[in-house]
Amino acid sequence: MVRHWRCSRRPNRISAPLLDGVLNRYQPVASKPELSIGVRTLAEHVLRSGDLQVAFLSPRRAQAGIAGHRRIQAARPAGYQPEVPVAGRVETERFVLHISGRIDGVWPRGEELVVEEIKTTTRPLDAEADNPVHWGQARIYAYLLAVERKLEAVTVQLTCYHLDSGKILEIPRRLSADELKSFFDAVVARYLEWAAAIIDWRARRTESIRGLGFPFSRYRPGQREMAVAVYRALRDGRPLLAQAPTGIGKTMAVWFPAVKAMGEGLIDRVFYLTARTTGRLVAQDALTHLRRAGLRLRTLSLTAKDKICFCPEAGCSAARCEFARGHYDRLNDALAAAFGIEALTRDAVEAVARAHRVCPFDFAMTLAEWVDAIIGDYNYVFDPRVRLKRFFEDDGAGRSLILVDEAHNLVDRAREMYSAELSSDDLKAVRRPLKTAAPALYRALGRAARLLSAAAENAPSNGSPGVSERPSEEVAGALRWVLRLAETALIRQAEAPWRTPLMECYFRVHAFVQVAEAYNRRYATFCRRLGRSASVRLFCIDPAPGLAETIGSCAGAVFFSATLAPMDYFAAVLGLPKTVARCQFPSPFDRRHLAVRVVRRVSTFYRDRAESVDQVAESIAAVVAARPGNYLAFFPSYAYLAQVHEALVRRWPQVPTRCQTPAMTEAEREAFLQWLPAAPEGARLGFAVMGGVFGEGIDLVGDRLTGAIVVGVGLPAIGPEREQIRCYYEGEQQGRGFDFAYRYPGINRVLQAAGRVIRSAEDRGVVALVDARFARSDYRRLLPAYWAVRWVDDAAQLSMDLKRFWGQVDGREALGCDERRELAANIEAAEESDERDDQARHRGAAAT
Repeated sequence: MVRHWRCSRRPNRISAPLLDGVLNRYQPVASKPELSIGVRTLAEHVLRSGDLQVAFLSPRRAQAGIAGHRRIQAARPAGYQPEVPVAGRVETERFVLHISGRIDGVWPRGEELVVEEIKTTTRPLDAEADNPVHWGQARIYAYLLAVERKLEAVTVQLTCYHLDSGKILEIPRRLSADELKSFFDAVVARYLEWAAAIIDWRARRTESIRGLGFPFSRYRPGQREMAVAVYRALRDGRPLLAQAPTGIGKTMAVWFPAVKAMGEGLIDRVFYLTARTTGRLVAQDALTHLRRAGLRLRTLSLTAKDKICFCPEAGCSAARCEFARGHYDRLNDALAAAFGIEALTRDAVEAVARAHRVCPFDFAMTLAEWVDAIIGDYNYVFDPRVRLKRFFEDDGAGRSLILVDEAHNLVDRAREMYSAELSSDDLKAVRRPLKTAAPALYRALGRAARLLSAAAENAPSNGSPGVSERPSEEVAGALRWVLRLAETALIRQAEAPWRTPLMECYFRVHAFVQVAEAYNRRYATFCRRLGRSASVRLFCIDPAPGLAETIGSCAGAVFFSATLAPMDYFAAVLGLPKTVARCQFPSPFDRRHLAVRVVRRVSTFYRDRAESVDQVAESIAAVVAARPGNYLAFFPSYAYLAQVHEALVRRWPQVPTRCQTPAMTEAEREAFLQWLPAAPEGARLGFAVMGGVFGEGIDLVGDRLTGAIVVGVGLPAIGPEREQIRCYYEGEQQGRGFDFAYRYPGINRVLQAAGRVIRSAEDRGVVALVDARFARSDYRRLLPAYWAVRWVDDAAQLSMDLKRFWGQVDGREALGCDERRELAANIEAAEESDERDDQARHRGAAAT
């Protein structure tokens, strides 16, 4: 056998050795490529046709289907063999196709064998009798078994089991080995063209990766080290936490080694997960640079169904949607057209779907099986309700790498994924039209609504949440009965006008029941009551076990962000093992370009806010007055923002201001950012909240943002949920409940807001931290080590210090000798006072 070895990288592609050689470890390539496919997938790809049937299939029905299979198998005669594995191999001149699967059942009948394919359904049994995919699957199984056991004929039996009535339809057909071979050959012949396209693509992809050099002339500071850390963690089978500030080029630092690992055969697929549209665009931009350097990689950007649907009013009905009608007749042609597009963005997917008149969402879900990398939201991997199950069940994730962008956002997102809430209004809203259409369901919904209201009877009557006990089994039982009756109604009434709202209610109830059944000490229950409405929320305090299960099933996982400190905290809440690899990098920018100033004599404790509003306004005004430009002031809440805004406008009406408001539309957000132009005349001041849409994920490069004023330490608002988090981690993390619930999430908001200022090597700017707590040691140690922090007492000192900073930036001296001496003395005195306060605090702690 001739062994082909991968060549070395192209000469003169980059000035430095490729990541110390760790990404250039080439292995021999097999002489003939191989492709594997399951029997069911093969039958579906070749034989499916007709309309896209988005029939209601509940998770409970899926479980009932498994039980139905087992019921049929248990009733079979002696000698019956369930779940019989079979496999076949088709070798062409260019590649080998492996086909495998499991037969539902095999048993002897006379001198011949019966090969049984079982299908469970809620449709009329006759509707399944001639399904070409069912029969195709059964015949392929029969052929593979006939070859394996040298059989001359096989009885192929399709058995249909009705889940509601329990009725069984058995359709046996005796087929000779020659008939089975003819069918098999015909199916495989139709698939081989598609298989050849896949094989050819993978060869081109792998060859491009072999010769791929780093797409830029040089690495940024820290970028090369981060790329090496990503590759080594993947090679060693360890997840990685990587903190990389803006400017390192972390997106490319994860994509480049991921692509190289794919070329090495370490992984088959990459999932790039991001919470924001901007993150998806940055990922696509990095791939564009790699393609310009020679990479061939097919990528798909996923879009939520409600955003990409062409006919939202049709309710996925083939009778009302031209894209669902005849969808499968045109799907393979659409796939072939998409196969010529490497960057399958939303626009590209929609264009192909319209051209071939197929449902864009189902089309994208089918495409996902044939691409090299998928870019999408966290929920496609981590949310148990909407995740792409085909990739994360039956060991499907074992060859996948997940790259989690802005990983600090995943903690609270995961809590929501594993939580559930249900209100009595949810049940009442769908109940009225069912009084005559489904009277039993009507009554069941009423009873479940009453039980939910009773569960919340001890909650405050003003709508604020109250901590409660786990929902009783009576509530859960009533909701299960609702699910059972709703399933029947949804199946039987496919065109009813109340079907869509009932289906939405069904999935809310199912999510609630699912969480109720998994409820343990990592959950808390909250009830609300307002008037005649009541709701129960099952809140996930600790999402780590759920995240850990997904992470552990993958070939690798990289969590990266500009703010992942302290890493012990993120490793714990993200469910990462003790073996997790870690790396932190300093900012690649000159620390003298950013003036970080702590105003240490202003208290923003809730009890002091009314008295300190004017001091905060003065500090903001001092920053803005020091130099014309655009500024953002960040606050812990909208109420505090409004208080300070009112005070500042009253005293400095000449400063143009604009405020973030709750629930801003996309257009309003864009208008807010456009209000901060490049090279502004004079000063402009925007007011925003920490942790909001302007607190992270925006990129105001150059002089579009001169400074940020962060008011407060960003602590989440005290509330029942946060207090439950604090109590839980007080026990789980040896007394660090406050840190896990408040301090660490808060400081991440602060650092994200501050990170909006310096976005490139040419930027110069100011970050003012207005809160006495920033001068304490327990907060100082959480600030980045690469910040050059100075402490000032008040707005007057802040003004003098910033004049000096901007004077140095402009190459001039902004302060006179006396002012410089006064400022230096004040700062030195402030720092000495801080040190004495810290020592006193430590002595008090030791005494306690």
